[in-house]
Amino acid sequence: MVFNFISDYLKHRLISKSRHGTHSPFVYKLADEVIYDFKSKIDYKTIEDQRKKLLNDESLITVTDLGAGSHLNKNRTKKVSQIAKNALKNPRLAQLIYRLAKDNNPKSIIELGTCLGITTAYLSKASPNADIITIEGCPETAKVAYNNFRELDLDNIELQVGNFDLLLPTVIAALPQLDFVYIDGNHRKDATLNYFKWCLPKVHEGSLLIFDDIYWSKGMKDAWEEIKSNPQVTVTVDLFWIGLVYFKKGQVKEHFKLKY
Repeated sequence: MVFNFISDYLKHRLISKSRHGTHSPFVYKLADEVIYDFKSKIDYKTIEDQRKKLLNDESLITVTDLGAGSHLNKNRTKKVSQIAKNALKNPRLAQLIYRLAKDNNPKSIIELGTCLGITTAYLSKASPNADIITIEGCPETAKVAYNNFRELDLDNIELQVGNFDLLLPTVIAALPQLDFVYIDGNHRKDATLNYFKWCLPKVHEGSLLIFDDIYWSKGMKDAWEEIKSNPQVTVTVDLFWIGLVYFKKGQVKEHFKLKY
């Protein structure tokens, strides 16, 4: 699996483009003004200071793993610092998601996979006027995330705890449309495709769906290809670590691979 992942990464680096190799005005603007905007921002420092606290937190919590969507619960005791080191999105990717959210200017955001809440905090800072619903499967991990939201004074986040398969349909049904959806925390093909299909009836011209770890496994690569081929999808941007899915009406269907 590791060999395949490295091989996929090297192939992606060889064939992917930068902003200057992009002939789509929409994707060029997205790359130039959002994806490759590496300027420092005040919000970054605030959240990264919180990350440092987590990296130094030696307290133990019981992590409930729902088996990536299965009915089997697996409980393990871990240090918060260990989770912060191994499971949190790195700053470069979390800050990209911040910029994507800020550019999208959504009224609502759904996040699957809260973890310790660092990426959620980036979403909140990027979109202070949006209603954010984030779903986490592990109760004790969710408690840590909730405390982080309080310490960062973030008041536009609703944290739900439970199985994605049970909670997500209800969350989607309650919203008039889906503006921004970030799907992480479950890396099975069938689950990923289910989440995508559940979202489709509520997407619109300005919707952005983000899929995490699209090269995680053969199943995830297959899921990504199926998502790209869906007739409602018009533009996708493959950044290797994440995949962006757009539904621009009147846009020629195109798929882009960009270096990141």
